[in-house]
Amino acid sequence: MTLKTLVLILNTDRPVTEDAAKLRGYIANRFKQYPILHHHLEEAGYLYTYPRIQYKQIAGTPLVLGIEEGADVLKKIADDLTELKLGKSVYKVESIQMTQRNAEFGPCRANNQYKFLTHWLALNPANYENYKVIGDWREKKQFLKAILAGNILSMCKGLDYVVDRTLYVHSRLDDEQVEYKGVPLIGFTGEFRVNFRIPEFFGLGKGVSQGFGVVKTK
Repeated sequence: MTLKTLVLILNTDRPVTEDAAKLRGYIANRFKQYPILHHHLEEAGYLYTYPRIQYKQIAGTPLVLGIEEGADVLKKIADDLTELKLGKSVYKVESIQMTQRNAEFGPCRANNQYKFLTHWLALNPANYENYKVIGDWREKKQFLKAILAGNILSMCKGLDYVVDRTLYVHSRLDDEQVEYKGVPLIGFTGEFRVNFRIPEFFGLGKGVSQGFGVVKTK
């Protein structure tokens, strides 16, 4: 399967210090005529599916990913993104780098290697309690590998893609304390291998639309 993707890199006059949630808030409010930017529908409320628009902040650089119809919307608004008002800060957008491609998506024979550019939020309240009581590190590793495979399958479901084979995940991860919507959580950094093609800058896990779990080929 191929997916139309568009990566919009916003080169600002200085590094951005605010998180991707503020980037999402600014762009979604600026262009309210496009519901896909804020993932809400007036009639149905919140749209629970894999986000076609994802906001990232990577090493001080704001980035927006558009998938399929999301790519089309980003092309429409790109020329109007001349500044970013993020909280109390205003950044001038000096240039925009736009990259569109048809990206391969789906299982493959060989293992592809990826790294997380931002923290992967693997644990919800239920599985966090399960994770805490696991004493053996090997069991913890297996636990996280199962969640990672589940995140990939959830992404596929949200993109209307059916996986017809078993996913084999191998990972090397470290845990760190992070904050999501003002709540302290455990986030994971590191790398993993899996027999699946994931396009650049796609997100996995919780908080994908706000920049968590960003994946890049290693």
